[in-house]
Amino acid sequence: MLAAAALLLTGCSGAPSGSGAASPTGRTLAAVKARGYVRCGSNKDTVGFGAPDDKGYWRGLDVDTCRAVAAAVLGDREKARFVPLTGQQRLTALQTGEIDLLPRTTTWTLQRDANGVNFTIPNFFDYTGFMVRKVSGAKSVRDLSGASVCVQTGSMPEVTFADVSRKYGLNMRAVIFDNVQGTRQAFFSGRCDALITDASALASVRATQADKPDDFIIFPADQEVTPLTPAVRHGDDQWFDVVKFAIQAMIVAEQLGITSSNAEAMRKSDDPTIKRFLGVEPGNGHALGLPDDFAYQVVRQVGNYGEVYDRNVGKDSRLKIPRGLNRLQRDGGLMLPLGFF
Repeated sequence: MLAAAALLLTGCSGAPSGSGAASPTGRTLAAVKARGYVRCGSNKDTVGFGAPDDKGYWRGLDVDTCRAVAAAVLGDREKARFVPLTGQQRLTALQTGEIDLLPRTTTWTLQRDANGVNFTIPNFFDYTGFMVRKVSGAKSVRDLSGASVCVQTGSMPEVTFADVSRKYGLNMRAVIFDNVQGTRQAFFSGRCDALITDASALASVRATQADKPDDFIIFPADQEVTPLTPAVRHGDDQWFDVVKFAIQAMIVAEQLGITSSNAEAMRKSDDPTIKRFLGVEPGNGHALGLPDDFAYQVVRQVGNYGEVYDRNVGKDSRLKIPRGLNRLQRDGGLMLPLGFF
């Protein structure tokens, strides 16, 4: 029994196996460089976060997160490949080595973190929400007593649904689906009274799939903040650090006032912080096993966090989601720049 338990724990530890696996420190970075591109898990139908456009070009905040890593590691944002994954597939694909990085709207939680996954830096702070038709009259979760709710299995909103239904004695009925698109289609076809998922995804689906977006409202399921966080496998600290600081490069660039359009000019700055950040003064890249100008490449090719946010989900997008918690810490948000020294 002890031997069987040990084998079971080993199988659940997230240590990948097979030719696609790359766990020991340094191996993922070496594999990515040898392969010539980064493999990232992605949504395939959540406009604003991950979806191909009408020409097949992938776009979204999570897509740009992957491209930032490609720019940092390989010097070219286009050296990224996107693997469409469902909520049930995403963590397994990461743990088994099918992908190098999972930037696909995944909430950082204790049990996920403890089971073969390392979460890096949140790239979007969100909350779980319900979407209902205005004609229902519902304005808060307490108005959903006895309601049927479309829920995607294998997702954190599935847990939140059960928690709030029990907490408030609502006796809501879950209508379970195993994929995103099926869940959404069922809601719009009238099979459910409400749809539960990340509020950002609700904003996306309302803007892109509803015939009359103003006929629907979104409200919080609870008071919890959900940090959507790109993840890597346990066991490779160097790759963990590379991904963290590729994401941080976008956040720090906004803090320093560096954009995709002025990054080249800013390399001539006399500010030592800016010179160090852009790799004019060497050291940071070498510490990660990257070129010293990795942050410069991220910002020049992908943009700072504000640029990425605005074009994908913010004021320049169809979603128009206010920055809110996703503002920099100096502006009252939760995006905290780290030191590049």
